[in-house]
Amino acid sequence: MQPGKQSGIRRVTSWQLVGAQLAHFRKLAGLTQSALAEQVGVGEDTIASIEQGRRALQLDLAVKLDELLDTKGVLRIAVAKIPRKERYQALVKDYVQYEQGAVSLLWYETQLIPGLLQTEAYARFVFGCNYPPLEEEELEKRVADRLDRQKILERKPRPILHFILEESILHAQLGDPEVMLEQLLHLRRCMDLPYVTIQFMPRSTPRHAGLAGPLVLLETPDHDQLAYIDGQLRGELYDDPADVSALMQRCGMLRSQALTVEESTRLLDALLAALLGET
Repeated sequence: MQPGKQSGIRRVTSWQLVGAQLAHFRKLAGLTQSALAEQVGVGEDTIASIEQGRRALQLDLAVKLDELLDTKGVLRIAVAKIPRKERYQALVKDYVQYEQGAVSLLWYETQLIPGLLQTEAYARFVFGCNYPPLEEEELEKRVADRLDRQKILERKPRPILHFILEESILHAQLGDPEVMLEQLLHLRRCMDLPYVTIQFMPRSTPRHAGLAGPLVLLETPDHDQLAYIDGQLRGELYDDPADVSALMQRCGMLRSQALTVEESTRLLDALLAALLGET
């Protein structure tokens, strides 16, 4: 095979095999994807994605499907036996599921308020900046999806959420001044939540460990450590221990270089006092 040329051999992943099993059992039961989705309480697109191997079959859903399709635990065992190296690989679209179930989460952001802390108006403005522009229906869907993710703030047991934000984010002139003021007030309210901590990286910091860009670290209920890095076109999910360890060290340094939680609170209070005084 010449360098730079692909062999044309398409590797079949474990998730594709699991998906093929599900499709086989579903057809034996005489069910369409839509009918099966309705019976287990998920979207038809979820069943389709699982059968195509594009989405991971979560263990709790595998148990439900085994019971419904009378497959005697086949799907549950298949999911449990997925090799670790394939468990999270290339399943970035499932990141939101991992986020929603996270025991803890650490998020470093450089340009925008993190999605979990955004107001509806701020989120709508951010999605309105997409280019090529989004159709109105798609824009509203993305706003709704983003707000739905914020249910993690109400979840019990409570997750531990920590955010490190560049101070410049607070001074960005995004949208109408009212949009930004509402967002900053919401951010300040979030700082009072006992399971949420927020630190700011001051603009005067001469150098710090986050120059490579934003990142998210999370711990799953099974205590696996994952890292997620978003890009212009797609994100990347990392579960290799060496990669995650390096990013955890980076975040540890960022936490030490940022303002303390108390200093960060005073900084935002001072900014809000100035803005409210002006208005």
